[in-house]
Amino acid sequence: MHETYTTVVGNLATRVDLRSVPDGTAVASFRVASNERRLDRTTGSWRDGDTLYVNVTCWRALAENVHASFGVGDPVVVHGRLFTRSWEKDGRRQSVVEMEGYAVGPDLARSRALVTRTSRTEAAGASVTVAEASAEALDLEVHDTDPSPWATDGERQEGQSAAHDSRERTTPAVGLPAARPAPAEAGVGH
Repeated sequence: MHETYTTVVGNLATRVDLRSVPDGTAVASFRVASNERRLDRTTGSWRDGDTLYVNVTCWRALAENVHASFGVGDPVVVHGRLFTRSWEKDGRRQSVVEMEGYAVGPDLARSRALVTRTSRTEAAGASVTVAEASAEALDLEVHDTDPSPWATDGERQEGQSAAHDSRERTTPAVGLPAARPAPAEAGVGH
């Protein structure tokens, strides 16, 4: 049988529930609502059409990161394996659309996000960011004074290292004002 992989763009309709199975593996489950938008040609305005609700399950590090990053209403993009789970209740056949999520992220068309990269040592219990680990390995100091994370080496302020671009970037995934300029403001494309 062939598996169906798809991407759903929508909003979190429920909170992300995180639990552990008996062997200690983290499992997160949540529901995504994807609304169809249609242009009403008689009024010229956009209207909501049908809504697709998909139950999503994520495992391991992805489960923990989704739980730490998203809340109800956040715009998300979920990619994974789509399937239908069926059962019988009171003599009637019922079914629900579900997805095993393999990748989950914020929908940047409708939100802004800053990224915090996790390292393998963090998963083992140490809280070391990628920037700190890189700077320590190279014996460099991480600076946070460059207004442009897109700056080339020639555009960096004097005294800043190439490790600067890998500095820690944190936020709860959605809804915060931009902490760095948009590409056009940073001189990209000029």
